[in-house]
Amino acid sequence: MPPDPTTASASRSWSLIDLGAAAAIGLAAVGVIWSPKLSTAVAQATGALQPVTVLVDVRGVPAANPAALLAGAARAGKVAIVIRNQPHGSVALKRVITLPRRLTALQPDGRVVTAADPNQAVFSTIDARFVLEGQGRKSGGGVVFGNQNLKIGAPVELEGETFRVLGVVTGLQLGGA
Repeated sequence: MPPDPTTASASRSWSLIDLGAAAAIGLAAVGVIWSPKLSTAVAQATGALQPVTVLVDVRGVPAANPAALLAGAARAGKVAIVIRNQPHGSVALKRVITLPRRLTALQPDGRVVTAADPNQAVFSTIDARFVLEGQGRKSGGGVVFGNQNLKIGAPVELEGETFRVLGVVTGLQLGGA
């Protein structure tokens, strides 16, 4: 005679699959409770977070109207930042500084002569420094900004309403500007 289905479920024992599922649910609960936002809130409450100024240089990005693009970014006052393919969120854009391109030539007598690049007006590209301000903390390996360790030379991606550009961190200052 086969077992009764109503009594079989009551006497069921735990299998490895059941234990694995319970462990996954437990780990997911820990991940939700101990999220980066919570650790950021704890760091902010304890005073571990400080203002951080980040300088990001963007060079040679083609744009139909670079001046309008940079003016629009400055008007928006914030950009989204992606560090090592991990979105950080929005950070305040304090200002945008246009970086003029210079040509350098070595003369036969040994002098070095520099001049403004006349091609910059013809080939419209973005050469600018974005001055960003957010919250971060000092770590042994640099500055932790957006739960990512950030150092000079690190590639970052900046995104506004009408643009997405790749840049390089050229300056970090903990404690604001």
